[in-house]
Amino acid sequence: MHSSASVEPVVPTEPDEAPDHHWWTAVGTVLVLALFAIFAWRQRWMSDDGLIVLRTVRQLWEGNGPVFNAGERVEANTSPLWTAVLAVVGLLPFRLEWISVVTGLVFSLAGLFLAMDGARKLYRPAGFTLMAPAGALVVLVLPPFHDFATSGLETGLISLWLGGCWWLLVRAGYDRDDLLRVWPAALVVGLGPLVRPDLALFSAAAFGALLVLCWRGWKTTGGWLLAAGALPLVYQVFRMGYYGLVTPNTAVAKEASAAQWDRGWTYFLDLTSPYALWVPVLLATLTLGLLGKVAKPGRRFAVLVAVPVLAAAGLALYVTRVGGDFMHGRMLLPALFCLLLPVMVFPVTRWTISPLIGVLAWAVVAGTSLRVPYFNHPAATAITDERGYWTWATGVEHPVLAEDYVAYPGMPAQLQAFREARGPEVLVRTGSGWRGYPTFRPHTTIAPDSMGALGLLVPLDVWIHDEYGLASVLGAHSSVVNSGRSGHEKRLPSVWDLGDSASGGLDSSGQASAFSPSQIEAARDALRCPELAELLESVRAPLTFDRFMTNLTGSFSRGGIRFDRDPVQARKCGSIPD
Repeated sequence: MHSSASVEPVVPTEPDEAPDHHWWTAVGTVLVLALFAIFAWRQRWMSDDGLIVLRTVRQLWEGNGPVFNAGERVEANTSPLWTAVLAVVGLLPFRLEWISVVTGLVFSLAGLFLAMDGARKLYRPAGFTLMAPAGALVVLVLPPFHDFATSGLETGLISLWLGGCWWLLVRAGYDRDDLLRVWPAALVVGLGPLVRPDLALFSAAAFGALLVLCWRGWKTTGGWLLAAGALPLVYQVFRMGYYGLVTPNTAVAKEASAAQWDRGWTYFLDLTSPYALWVPVLLATLTLGLLGKVAKPGRRFAVLVAVPVLAAAGLALYVTRVGGDFMHGRMLLPALFCLLLPVMVFPVTRWTISPLIGVLAWAVVAGTSLRVPYFNHPAATAITDERGYWTWATGVEHPVLAEDYVAYPGMPAQLQAFREARGPEVLVRTGSGWRGYPTFRPHTTIAPDSMGALGLLVPLDVWIHDEYGLASVLGAHSSVVNSGRSGHEKRLPSVWDLGDSASGGLDSSGQASAFSPSQIEAARDALRCPELAELLESVRAPLTFDRFMTNLTGSFSRGGIRFDRDPVQARKCGSIPD
């Protein structure tokens, strides 16, 4: 009779004398990876948000720290680990944009391979040898997976991390006596918050599974917890002291703590409905049920399957709650990838052949026919085919380099305004074009349409005004514009730049400002309000030890500061509810 800590043996459904089909499984794996590489490379591009990351990398190289604008400590990138990876890999003698594109693709392929091999290891102890890449077909045929594999964003890193965690978890779970397998699993599992803060949900589920599967007492558990949490904890202390916030600045800009269920549900359906994703999900669930009934897997198998399923539900629920995103599918890809982990490959038996045929039929239809209604549509709607939009807007089939964005409407005019500036100025776009205003600061400030591309086209000492707040402390803490699409609900007027940096109310030609003197003076008054003055001090003051500690202790409340985007209202110095 088995003890509560033991696991019942899994009974194979195929005869013990069945031939080893590992070779055919390997062929299927290689074929899927090769096709995914082709599909993703065919869609190669660099998003404007990806270029934001690259400017931060360049600032880091120049000794200005991991910031977007030199002299203002703002965490503009949501993934610290992706920034760190590019800062190291980017030292290779190639254009940083291409390094980002290729690294993202390699990481996506590696993550998909580890996910498939982890699923193979999940079923292999039961005696199954012939595996079909059923869940991997979903990744293979969905356009968003192709688009974001080379977008310059952290999607490839997420795939690598999820696939690697899964592979290490299965490996440790099936050999609980080999503690050398548990320590690497604990270390990698703990990196979730550094990949993206929301991936802490997967980290928690996976670490809990490690404890259930490999329990060795409280002392050993403490060591595993230290291995998992050391790097995230060190970075969290750094974030709070250096940036002065508990979360990345992007979380403040996007109001990540607010609930927007209606918008989030629309975003959820925007990915699931066009591709009829309920079909492969139901078939995968049926397959797991059949394998569970026939093979009678034990507790270990159940725990390993439960981790990605529960984590996927948590990730999808979180994305839905915060209102999703404006890029089609992007924020839900980790949840979908996670959900597919137990069935990336599954055994081919007489019990599973029917679901496998169903998944294959769906994949053919989805890969050739199913698309979102706005696929490659030139208009940026509430939810956008981001790659399709930028290829249309730039007129470049594969916009990768920052120079590819020069043709973007509005970009030539703002570059010309910068070249014609009479020394450091505040450059503001008005109805009649760009106007420059003298500044008492040693740098030029400019408010662009696409700050990622412009950030790589101008010197690093130029400050890029970000009205959406992703890279601006003032923009992030300003009030919400309800008409903005998801992630773009802040829109700070340029009058704040004049109040913050302009030395007068006239432009460099001696003409009156595009904004009334009263508005500019109101912005100056508002920036003297105690909360806003301290907020700016936290990111602009020299980083002494005292400043670091003040930032750290004040980070718990600083993230809740909000001020009215209307300077006339903001000068009253009353913080509005966040």
